[in-house]
Parts: sequence; C-alpha cells; structure tokens
Amino acid sequence: MNAVLSPAPRRPIRELPDELISQIAAGEVVERPASVVRELVDNALDAGATQITVRLLAGGVRLISVEDNGGGIPREELPIALKRHATSKIASLHDLESVGTMGFRGEALAAINSIADMAIHSRTTEQSSAFLLDGRTGEIKPVARSTGTTVEVKELFFSTPARRKFLKTDATELAHCIESVRRHALARPDVGFAIWHEGKLVEQWRACSGPEALQQRLADVLGPDFIAESVAVDFQTAATPGVFHGVRIWGRAGIPDAARSRADHQFCYVNGRYVRDKVLTHAARSAYEDVLHGHKQPVYALYIEIDPARVDVNVHPTKIEVRFRDSREVHQAVRHAVENALAAPRAQAVAEGMAQPVAASLSQIAQPLAQPASAAWTQPAINFRANEAPVRGHEVRDLAALWQAAPTPTAPAPWALREPAPVVAPRNEDDETWPLGRALAQLQGVYILAENAQGLIVVDMHAAHERIVYERLKNQLDVSQITSQPLLIPASFAATPQEVATAEAHADTLATLGLEISPLSPKTLAVRAVPATLAQGDAVELARSVLAELGQHEGSTVIERARNELLGTMACHGAVRANRKLTLEEMNALLRDMERTERSDQCNHGRPTWRQVTLKDLDALFLRGR
Repeated sequence: MNAVLSPAPRRPIRELPDELISQIAAGEVVERPASVVRELVDNALDAGATQITVRLLAGGVRLISVEDNGGGIPREELPIALKRHATSKIASLHDLESVGTMGFRGEALAAINSIADMAIHSRTTEQSSAFLLDGRTGEIKPVARSTGTTVEVKELFFSTPARRKFLKTDATELAHCIESVRRHALARPDVGFAIWHEGKLVEQWRACSGPEALQQRLADVLGPDFIAESVAVDFQTAATPGVFHGVRIWGRAGIPDAARSRADHQFCYVNGRYVRDKVLTHAARSAYEDVLHGHKQPVYALYIEIDPARVDVNVHPTKIEVRFRDSREVHQAVRHAVENALAAPRAQAVAEGMAQPVAASLSQIAQPLAQPASAAWTQPAINFRANEAPVRGHEVRDLAALWQAAPTPTAPAPWALREPAPVVAPRNEDDETWPLGRALAQLQGVYILAENAQGLIVVDMHAAHERIVYERLKNQLDVSQITSQPLLIPASFAATPQEVATAEAHADTLATLGLEISPLSPKTLAVRAVPATLAQGDAVELARSVLAELGQHEGSTVIERARNELLGTMACHGAVRANRKLTLEEMNALLRDMERTERSDQCNHGRPTWRQVTLKDLDALFLRGR
C-alpha cells in the first residue's frame, strides 16, 4: 500500500545569503577548471596584457594561476573586485548593448571565490609595490611583483565536493584548459601565451606583429598544414551610411581535402570573442555543400566584425553564445565569404609556390589512382573548347548551344575516331605560365598526365569535366527556371495536413523547381508535372522529399539545393566518359578550362579532380641525392 505524502509545511520567503547566491552563480559560470581559465584570461586581455602565463597543477583542480603584464588593479579597488556584479567594463544599459570587452557581467571573480581558495596579486604603474588580496579573509598586504596581475585559484570546488566528483581525469581537464587558451590565442596574435603544467611548459605561442601576424599565429596554433591546406577569406558587405556599418569576415577556410571526421577545427569569432553559434556554423557548412559531401567536417578559422549594437553577447553566463539582430544578414555574409574563397581554382597558387603540393608522395595518391571510374554513363560526352571564355558566375551562356555541342546518341564522340594521343608532346614556351601544365598522355583511359613547373599533375578527366559542365549549367540557369514535363497521368498520394499546407503555400517555389503539386482533396495531393530530367523517376517520392525540405527550410535554400542536385545529375551524364581516347589538344583544352572554372578542384561529389606531385617528391621516391 502506497503511503500518502503529506503536504510540506510552508516556508517563509527570505533573501538568500550572498555566499549561497555566489555559489549558485558559480554553477552557471564555472563548469570545470577550463571555465576558470577562460574567465581569468578574459580579464587579462581586457587589462591590456601582451603576455599571459597560465600555470596549472592536477589539470587545474589543485591550482590555476593566470599571470599577466596588464594595467593592474589599484589597491583600493581590490576588495570591490570580489563583490558580485562589480566590474569596470560597463556602467549603463548603453554600455551593455554595445559591449566591446571580453568580460562585462561582473560575477566571475565572486563566483570563483565562493567555490575555491582565491588570491589576487596586483600592481599598477602608479604604485610603488604590489598588493595581495586574500579572498577568504579579505586581508590586503604588500608583496613584491612587477606591473600586472596574478590570480591564483587553489582547490577548485573544495566547498562544493559534489561538484568535484563530476570532474574527469587530470589529463582530460588539462586538455580542456589548453583548448580554452588556444581559442584566445587564435583571436589575439599580438599577445603571447604560455601554459605550464606540473612545472613543465606544455604550450607556448609567442606574440606576432605585422600584416602576417594572424597567419603566423594560425600556423603556430593549428599547424603549418592548416595554412597549406586552406584559402584566405576576406569579405565585406555593403554599408548603409548612418544606419549600418556592414559585416566584415576574414580568416582562412580549409580546402575540402582537409576536412576531418570531427568538428574540432572550427573556430568562429565575433568581435574578437570565440562563440559557438548555430547561425555561423550552418552558414559555414552550407558554403561547403557544393564541394564537400558526406559526413566530413570542414576546418576553418573565421573572424566576424560587426557593429556591437547589432549583436547581443549577454545571452549566456559563459558568454560563448550570441544573438544577432539580423541573423539572416550575418548568415548570408559568412556563406558568401567562404563560398567566394573556395570558388577560385587553386592551381595558380600551387604554380606560384604559394601553397604546398597536396600529395607528398605517390603513396598518397595511390588511393585516388586506384579508384575505378564509373562506366554507367549513358549519354555521349560534350566537346572541349579550348578557346572558350573563362567560366564565371556573372557570365551566362545559351543552354541550347551547350547541348548542341554534344554528339547524337547514335554517333561516337569526335575523339573516339582519332588515334590515341602520343606519349611525348611537343614543348611550348608558354607552358610555364599554365598552372596545370601541358598534357603528356592518358593513363588507362581515366587519368590525364601533365607536366608543370613543379613536376607532375594527375587529373581525373571525368571528375574534372563533370565540374566544368556543372558550373556552366548553373551559370546558364541563373536567369531561368528548371524545365518541367507534365505527367500524362497525375501521380496522387495520401498527404499529411502539413504537406498539403506546404504545397499550397509554396506553389511558386515548386514551379521554380519544375514541380506542379496540387490538392485533390483535404488529404490527397497530385503531382502533375516534374523536372524534365527526372521524368522517369518516382514522382511521389520526389514530391515528398521536396515538401519535407520546404517544411523545414526557407524556399530559396531548397530551390538552390534542388537545382544543384538536378544539374549535378545532368553534368554527370554529360561529362566525358572513361576509356575515351583524347588528343593532346583536347586534354590541354580540359586543363585550361579547369584553370578558369570556379570550384574545379573538386568534382560534384566532393572528390579531388587533380593532384600535384613535385619533383622533390619524385626525387625522394627514387632516392636521388642520397
């Protein structure tokens, strides 16, 4: 028999003690030692420090010491520093709405002091000596120290042992502390950082200056491979005089080849503050949609500069989340910034020695060379045209003219009637100016071998031509809509109320996609027209997929994604097939098209279209110079 719970006796409403209030706040601000490191480094940067040293014991559980050479705290302000909601960063609502400092809430030091043994050593330039504030007793006494501040936090969570049980091993907590400092280091190349653990230096990043400071810091923190396998990002939106200052995005975005299985190399900063924001993450990921497929995660370090009044940083106690006044505007700016950076072919950068070769040895390209090309293409290939103008987003060609260039299904492609290309090609004095070099021969009817100033270029001819055709089709359809084909017998299906509502609300969007979906009854929809290229597919399944996308995303996004998928299918069928014997002229024409076509470094499925093997790599294979 269940016992009947009696109502609890009423308790009076009363104010909580200040110490308990601080401990409650600490539960939001301090999750682990890395949280303390983040808050203290924030304060050091706000104080104008150019060198910050972090010392840790037991992963930060026994000791966290953050030492800086900033402006210091005057003696009379030391006791106030440990009070709740005491700060020098803001003084009014206007200051809060346009925060320009790392810290501003005024609760970190008080929260930390309530759950740990804390002491502050500080000295300003005007003082003859430094002063030590004991966080437990409030006692202040003179000590020896140069200008700046040192905050020591010992025995974290000693007053809340239950919280301490949730901490991981010392190695795990140390890794989180290093990651916290690393995020600061990427934002401030002008500041030097050092991390010591158990008396040993574990990380150090020296201050950098000059126009290449950021690139040097990125190389120091993320490794030189990040610079070699990324492209520069620099984008500015238009400003409205007196109203909007625009959004600027800069940094570096990793090439698709550098994608990782985890999203651990994705850094976004808003006005110098590291943030984790869904808008920014989605914008960056969407910029890779056309060049990176599957579950791989791109790598990037992006810095967004925006009017502080247009972004709210007072969203979460940890200050790692933000809210934009116009999130769509920021999303579009970030997406266009990364897209533009990735669009430029990288062959020219390799030719000029600005980027390292993608393949360090033939062993690294063995896997792509071993991948057999698909033989399932049913449409004949499209002629290469060596003298064609560069393919750019602002140039639109006639779609009919492109497809008229393709041979009829009953006739073989022009190059099928010619003799195989000779192995040795005549040298041209202009070869040195071609990033992808001059063609030498075909390999197994799948790859083109070319010679450039750096060594050997290996091109997957189907993948490369597929991207070229795909980009041309996208440019040509920018001013029109996808052609639809009416169905002789409409395909009807039972629909949910949401699908019916979506079909009615987005009729214009569906028409742009080449789809006509209309209700037959309150619970039934009929597909009356589909894109002409998919006339033989499952109309009902296509309709359901598009309606589901429309129900979750904006119509413009769905249109672009659906259009690109359709054009990708057309490009795959229209690209040159395996085992086609190409002449040297046709091979060189393909290489020249690749050099001037956006995103030509990856095929429509995200695979690389070419690899560089340098003479140094070849010398190493044959042990030359040893």
